Amino acid sequence: MATIQKLPDILASQVAAGEVVERPASVVKELVENSIDAGAAEVLVEIRRGGAAMIRVSDNGSGMTREDAVLSLERHATSKLRDVNGLRQILTLGFRGEAVPSIASVSRFRMKTRTAEDVAGTEIEVEGGMMQPPRDAGCPVGTVIEVRDLFFNVPARRKFLKAETTESAHIEHQLRLHALAASAVRFRFRKDEREVFDMPGGMTRLDRLRDLLGTTLGRELIPLAPSRAPGIGLEGFVLPGLHARKGRRHQCVFLNGRPVEDQAISRGLIEGFRGALADGLHPSAWLWIEMNPEWVDVNVHPAKREVRLRRPHELREAVAEAVMAGIGEASRPKIPARPSHLDHEIRRTQPTEIPPNPQARPPVPLPASGVRPVWRPVAVDQALPLPAAENSFPLKPSRPDFREIGTLLGRFALLESADGLVVLDPRAARERILYERWLRSGDGRIHVQPLLMPIVLQPGPREVDLMLRHRELFAAAGFELDEFGGGTIRISAAPDFVKAEDAGRLLVEVVDDLAEGASSSHRFAHEKLAKVLARRAALMEAPRPEEAMALLDSLFDCELPYCGADGRPTLTEISRSEMERRFGINPGQ
Repeated sequence: MATIQKLPDILASQVAAGEVVERPASVVKELVENSIDAGAAEVLVEIRRGGAAMIRVSDNGSGMTREDAVLSLERHATSKLRDVNGLRQILTLGFRGEAVPSIASVSRFRMKTRTAEDVAGTEIEVEGGMMQPPRDAGCPVGTVIEVRDLFFNVPARRKFLKAETTESAHIEHQLRLHALAASAVRFRFRKDEREVFDMPGGMTRLDRLRDLLGTTLGRELIPLAPSRAPGIGLEGFVLPGLHARKGRRHQCVFLNGRPVEDQAISRGLIEGFRGALADGLHPSAWLWIEMNPEWVDVNVHPAKREVRLRRPHELREAVAEAVMAGIGEASRPKIPARPSHLDHEIRRTQPTEIPPNPQARPPVPLPASGVRPVWRPVAVDQALPLPAAENSFPLKPSRPDFREIGTLLGRFALLESADGLVVLDPRAARERILYERWLRSGDGRIHVQPLLMPIVLQPGPREVDLMLRHRELFAAAGFELDEFGGGTIRISAAPDFVKAEDAGRLLVEVVDDLAEGASSSHRFAHEKLAKVLARRAALMEAPRPEEAMALLDSLFDCELPYCGADGRPTLTEISRSEMERRFGINPGQ
């Protein structure tokens, strides 16, 4: 008897679903892509309980006949690919014919569809891969697909789903990507019977991007220069280097209408900023790239997120040149050739602003970023402790016997030890002191500065979810956060050592750390927040080297006095034997 057997169709579809359907957002992605391929001018997405209970995607596209509707539930059945030559010129978002049957194999699935030529529509129900006979149904032109109880028959996969808020945030992020990729399509999103957003169709890419980012960031967008590379069309916008982030989540790249991730493009963005970004930071960018489809292989990733390029170096150089030209043009002083009171307001546009589009909707003013609070040096033993974290430090070392001998470059303190020269970095020392005292209950204390004008942030759906999940932790650290609706966070108070204009950026930095980390648990978030706040407080205080001896007492009360919160050394020693070796002195001379 043969040991190799052909898998049943249902089992094969469930295996394929393991690659295609990772989470509810994967279902939304595949169904919305099919709606766009069908020429829909309007797409409505409704979810319940983070998509695990129900996902419904409705469109007004071309719809399907009964025969096509039945075939769409067969594996490897598609209307978008005919032969091998077509695989080299993929212009549609979907083409494999695996998504719909894979989704139907792990859910309770129902589809209603009708073409403009048909009088009655078709309704098909599938439960766990078992299809019921199709029947007539009354429905408008287009397709409605409803997915209920996702992974009900694959309990192991269902256990890996995250919290409802997290899954909802992933779905919203996916929809925002599609909204940017297809700005001519109207997108509506409802979550648990509440409308989250309604983006009208027919918008320009800039208008839609400003709608998603908000007025404040929308004003700072820098348009990129058109690409001069042959066979490559490029349009896009970047934010100034001030808004660079630690991850690439705020780099949205659309290649031939498809959201993709590619190292060559990300590298080109960094090269375009040449020296304007700190190490480890990535610029916020939105790029729409058109290339010859024969130069792009989209059939290299199960979820089609990654592509393989035939000419990656040319694309990287084209992106870098466009970014450099765009930043250079934005930084060039705008000197009017002939001043006139009629165009005075337009010519006052700042270098990083985009001249207003007369056909665009006027921006809605948001509250100002807040009144800059009066700064006071933060004392390490002031009020409002952070929650305690369970830390296991080694035993504290005893304080060495140092003697102060001077300062170096106005930054470092020079000390003499029993065995040589010690160089102390007071800023790193203060950072370690604040970090450990914030981690311990009752030691780290700060004053809260209420903001007369709250700061409004639109960091993105996943970032909003993280902020709200750790709201109590942020409150203990001096940040008062509220959900403001529409994916917006309002900051009404901040620690007194944080300037009002820096509070939003500091929060985004903390959330980036949480999102990039392997865990978003309370303890992990607490440690990350304490680390970032300690670094910012140390920068604000700028301890003086001449105060080194007083600082050493607090430093050696810490569990790990020899390194800062980020691992940098607080002090380093050049031993006597090392100096004798360098000067060629024999021991004992």
